[in-house]
Amino acid sequence: MSEFHAKLYEARGQRTVAALKKNGFDALYIPTAALAAEKVLEFVHAGAKVGFGGSFTVKSMNIQELAASRGAVILDHNKPGLGAEEKTEILRAQLTCDLFISSANAVTMEGFLFNVDGNGNRVAALSFGPKKNVVVAGINKVVANLDEAYERLKAYAAPINNIRLQKPNPCVTSGYCADCALPTRICRIYHILKRKPSLSDFTVIIVGEELGF
Repeated sequence: MSEFHAKLYEARGQRTVAALKKNGFDALYIPTAALAAEKVLEFVHAGAKVGFGGSFTVKSMNIQELAASRGAVILDHNKPGLGAEEKTEILRAQLTCDLFISSANAVTMEGFLFNVDGNGNRVAALSFGPKKNVVVAGINKVVANLDEAYERLKAYAAPINNIRLQKPNPCVTSGYCADCALPTRICRIYHILKRKPSLSDFTVIIVGEELGF
């Protein structure tokens, strides 16, 4: 990363953090993924039930493995070998866990969190339930406003996540959202947090590196 990118990323990140704080969130800008992972782990304690929202960002930072090494009880609905009923039970358990760690599809410089889910487990946990929410987002997910957030979803996040999940949806071949009506559609629940939920302990970390989708 050039020094010019670093300065630009910090400027965008700090502006977004200021807006998030104005909207009631605990928020901070951290320049690297390694330092951001250390910050997230400050919220992890032995015996704590820690849920994960299926984030590629969080996965790339090895946070789940690091949390497990600290003695946390990991609630991973993507664990290999789970049956449908077991997976559903873990998804439900995440709604009342001690710590829920996820990312966002976009974070606006107005201080809004924008997410789109298929099942709704992530956005449900972001709204209410876990004792603590931590959202980690790379600088590539910072956009000016909700119009740009929707465009980011249609032009990038939706197609690449469909490719990652091997879904036979039109955006996989067209590269752009077709607003499909197929049963395999993953974009079903559109969720915007304009303010911190009233009863939530909620931290947003903006990282000065490109992370996830």
